[in-house]
Amino acid sequence: MASGKRVVVGLSGGVDSAVSAWLLKQQGHDVVGIFMKNWEDDDDSEYCSSRQDFLDAASVADVIGIEIEHVNFAAEYRDRVFAEFLREYQAGRTPNPDVLCNAEIKFKAFLDHAMRLGAEKIATGHYARVREVDGRFELLKGLDETKDQSYFLHRLTQQQLARTLFPVGELRKTEVRRLADEIGLPNAKKKDSTGICFIGERPFREFLNRYIRKEPGAIRDERGRVIGQHQGLSFYTLGQRQGLGIGGVKAKGAQRGGGEHAPWFVARKDVDTNTLWVVQGHDHPWLQSLALDAADASWTAGAAPQAGRYGAKTRYRQADAGCLLAPGANGAFHLDFGDPQWAVTPGQSAVLYDGEVCLGGGVIGAAA
Repeated sequence: MASGKRVVVGLSGGVDSAVSAWLLKQQGHDVVGIFMKNWEDDDDSEYCSSRQDFLDAASVADVIGIEIEHVNFAAEYRDRVFAEFLREYQAGRTPNPDVLCNAEIKFKAFLDHAMRLGAEKIATGHYARVREVDGRFELLKGLDETKDQSYFLHRLTQQQLARTLFPVGELRKTEVRRLADEIGLPNAKKKDSTGICFIGERPFREFLNRYIRKEPGAIRDERGRVIGQHQGLSFYTLGQRQGLGIGGVKAKGAQRGGGEHAPWFVARKDVDTNTLWVVQGHDHPWLQSLALDAADASWTAGAAPQAGRYGAKTRYRQADAGCLLAPGANGAFHLDFGDPQWAVTPGQSAVLYDGEVCLGGGVIGAAA
């Protein structure tokens, strides 16, 4: 029997969780793998890779020498994540299902299941770290800044952080790949998964079409002229450039960084009039925001940080932007930025940082 803790690892079939499991085994822990099945509407589809992912996870468990269990969380996922995802899209916002999935499935349903198996800790292949300071737990960025996933984990609580390990958070991705190759893991060269877990690589609009009714309407430019027709506001997001169907339209004398041949971007969505507003030029003023309001905040410390200066991300893979936080009541807060932020999108997460420490964040409501 291993002398360490009993740790249940979420094995996704990917290389990061595989190396995480191997590292824990090397450290002497009693490691058990769990493969989470979160989606089953089109299991046999060319876009749904869960069957292959499970085979990869099982092969990894075999090489490492640990048991693996296949657990179906599809019902919980549909109720807690997908239903909210559809509600947000129908309201004209752009939600982030990965944030919800981590809060509701990977660190709630999965954590509960792991505890029933006698686990002392759970582990995943996320690029993040947990640090204990005077009995409190902090969520830190992963050491590999190009892979840091703390943005998606910002809703984790003290109770969840206390029971979570992120073994690859201390490593760079290149090192993880090298280790996987050295160990002889069957998925050492498997490419990273992209996109939303239940959509896979399929065209996004095609997927949403199955659940949300099309409501076509006018596409207008900043002067109010109708220059095209959209397929339904739910299918577009702020800052979107591709798939607008207006590439051939030129606005003579287009202003503000546009120019006759400048590309069009989605700048506003008016749900009341079912209008999609577009502008020309990446740096158009309508795409720039110096402030935002957010709600439904979740703070890793259990309470909002003090008002003051912090760094913030309004989307994954952006550098922290300097901002001034003004906490509000009932989970609301306001951010003022020193520099304009591009295409701040309602429904996405605004996540706060104090250096390498992720403090938490909330859902963007409106930007100004």
